[in-house]
Amino acid sequence: MFSKKPLVSKSDEGRLIKAIQMAELKTSGEIRVHIEKTCAGDVIEACKKKFEELKMYETKDRNAILFFLAVDSKAFAVWGDEGIHQKVSDEFWKSITDCAISYFKQNDLMTGLEKSVEMCGEKLKLHFPIEIDDKNELSNEISY
Repeated sequence: MFSKKPLVSKSDEGRLIKAIQMAELKTSGEIRVHIEKTCAGDVIEACKKKFEELKMYETKDRNAILFFLAVDSKAFAVWGDEGIHQKVSDEFWKSITDCAISYFKQNDLMTGLEKSVEMCGEKLKLHFPIEIDDKNELSNEISY
């Protein structure tokens, strides 16, 4: 039988899920990570398309953020819904991307994603603090 090698190990997947959970502890915002093997075409457009496919726009405050990584293509993008995008500058999104890429260049994909998720969690906390009746609107699982 021929088995397909996973894009990330179970332990790395666990690290990312924990980073998402920690980032979401103090915010009503939602964060997801999507990982693919390759990305043909523009990575930002691919990220936006995956954001739509995952129905991430269905949060109450439109404050979801998607991290999109195509491992073999060495392509990365971040997309934030209109609620968060209205509150942060383009410089913020650039800083998130720069942070991730600095780790990616050292072949440390997981730390790059973890640190970037953490940065987004801090920003979401400022603009969308946790609410008393907060519920997790989107899965914290990594999508592939």
